Amino acid sequence: MWTTENRARYDRSKLRYPSDVTDAEWVVLAPLIPPAKRGGNKRRVDERALVDGLLYILSTGCEWRAIPRDLPPRSTLHRYFCRWEWAAGSGMRRWRASTTRSTSYAASRRGARPARRRRSSTARASRARKKGGLH
Repeated sequence: MWTTENRARYDRSKLRYPSDVTDAEWVVLAPLIPPAKRGGNKRRVDERALVDGLLYILSTGCEWRAIPRDLPPRSTLHRYFCRWEWAAGSGMRRWRASTTRSTSYAASRRGARPARRRRSSTARASRARKKGGLH
C-alpha cells in the first residue's frame, strides 16, 4: 500500500533514468553477478553501469543500437547480457531437470503415469536422415 513513508522509499526521480538501480537495490544485486572469467584480465567495466544499461533496455524495450551514450557501449552490454544469460541458464537447466525428476517420481508414487516428453524436431529429422528420408 502506498503511504507517505513508502513514496519516499520508492521515489526514482533523483536517478538518471527510472530504470537505474538504487543503492539499496545494488546491495542486493551485487552478490548475484557472476564473477569474472578465470585466467583473463581483470574486468574493466563498472558492473553497476552494466546492470543499469541492461535494465534500461529491458524496461524501455529500445533497440540495442538506440542505447544512450552515457551507458556502456552496446557491444559490451550485449556481450555481458549473453554471458550472464548463459550462466543463469545452466542453473535453470539444472533446476528444471531436478524438478522434472521429482515430479515424475511423485507421480509414479501416486500410481499416475508421468507425462510423455515430446522429442525435438531435430531428433526426428536426424532419425529420418538415417532411414534415407530428408536428403
